[in-house]
Amino acid sequence: MGLLGRLKRELQTAGDAAKDALDEGKVRIEIFRVRQSADAAAQALGYAVHRARRDGKEIEPDALKRLDDVLATHEADAERLQRELARHRGETPPAPSDKGDDPDGGDPRPGEPPKPDAPPAG
Repeated sequence: MGLLGRLKRELQTAGDAAKDALDEGKVRIEIFRVRQSADAAAQALGYAVHRARRDGKEIEPDALKRLDDVLATHEADAERLQRELARHRGETPPAPSDKGDDPDGGDPRPGEPPKPDAPPAG
């Protein structure tokens, strides 16, 4: 009976590990999808600004707000999912960002200094 009990525990542990890996994979796929949506929203915003400038006009405030809101929603979703991914990996989730930092904690944008807790890029 001891051998069967140990085998059952090991199978349960392996099953739990597999489930955790699948859950992490689902979150990674969702992060990818949300980032693609954010990129599309940023592109739409950029095109709207470009067209308005090209035509010598101001972008309509309603359109600007709508496009900006969509982009902000996708960025917030990406940050939330990054925190969820960190929890799946047993890491300390990054704090929510208020200033538009890269939600995955990657390299700073060109011209920005590195984050204080980040190793220097290079």
